Amino acid sequence: MARAELLERYRALPLPTTAEEPWRFTDLKGFDPDAFAANGHVSQGHDPVPGTGPRPNETLVEIDCAAVATVTEAGIEIGSVPEGITFEPLTEHERLGRLVAGDDKFTAHNAAAWEHGLLVRVPRGAVLEQPLYVRIRNEREGGSLFWRLLVIAEAESRFSLIEEYSSATAGLSGYSNAVVELYVDQGAKLEYVSLQNLSRETWHFATHHGLVERDAELDWVAGGFGSKKGKIRIQNDLAGPGATSRVTGAYFADGAQHLDYDTFQEHIAPSTTSDFAFKGALRGEATAVWRGMIRVERDAQKTNAYQENRNLLLSDKAHADSIPGLEILANDVRCTHGATLGQVDREQLFYLMARGLSRGEAERLIVRGFFQDVLDRIELEPVRDSLAAALEARIPQA
Repeated sequence: MARAELLERYRALPLPTTAEEPWRFTDLKGFDPDAFAANGHVSQGHDPVPGTGPRPNETLVEIDCAAVATVTEAGIEIGSVPEGITFEPLTEHERLGRLVAGDDKFTAHNAAAWEHGLLVRVPRGAVLEQPLYVRIRNEREGGSLFWRLLVIAEAESRFSLIEEYSSATAGLSGYSNAVVELYVDQGAKLEYVSLQNLSRETWHFATHHGLVERDAELDWVAGGFGSKKGKIRIQNDLAGPGATSRVTGAYFADGAQHLDYDTFQEHIAPSTTSDFAFKGALRGEATAVWRGMIRVERDAQKTNAYQENRNLLLSDKAHADSIPGLEILANDVRCTHGATLGQVDREQLFYLMARGLSRGEAERLIVRGFFQDVLDRIELEPVRDSLAAALEARIPQA
């Protein structure tokens, strides 16, 4: 579909409201996607943040990489790339748009407006010992960045990809719109890490969709720390027998932040496995919502699926909503889910403070213990350590 047609589709679709079930807990009042300068194009009142530019050393995770791409409104900078690996600006591709077609307001906006994208393709049988790293950074005050990522793990390949969203300054206001399509072909293994650390004044909307084929494995880590409000969609399609997906989510919100995760486990083929585990901690007046759905198609016998969401409230005004769901059309399956919500154990807090720890130090220990089991699921040690440090850093010292 031509960009002009996609733009018309976007304009015809209304902005979601809380009257729609998927948006019941996320109110977009005050947000106008057309009020932001797109992809760094200059418009009155939307100037670059002074003194900024690509800073490839500023990152949440310090790790030796096989290749690094830095994305800003100005474009994409790519360093050296291992021979045989495709790690280049995205233009057109036969798989582009197959998983995310632009059927809702935000994916339609992305399809119509994206200019900056990356194609990652690791050929059949290739194994990368070091991860690929993509850094997406909003730098223009009052601007928007439309980002597109297409990843193809060909048959029997194995590699890791880290994707990080950040802002040039803590107070930068903006609009971030991302679409990610992941193809994990037969027998391949992809470890995909997506970290969101945008400014507290940035609206962030993202749709991530993976397709996992026969005997392939997708190991997914989602970390959420920044942004003002928005929604992140995560969908895995288990399309081939023996396909496996595991998604590990960790998030921390404080102040007036609102995080919204919408996850979908689609079991299409028989003998497939999915395991989604999300944990979040909330302080101040922060709110979060997690909505999870497991769907098992009629032919997907021998499915094994699990989903859970657990939240820890560190203040009386923080609030979280968890909505798990099951839709099972097969009769030989094992599907379970769980959701919990709890305040900090005051006796535990008092016990730690009575032994000389400040309240902040005591809360950091409690937070580390709360997240430990999901952190233990992360295979890449630098990612595991960085997420743990980022979670603990949200607790004040005093």
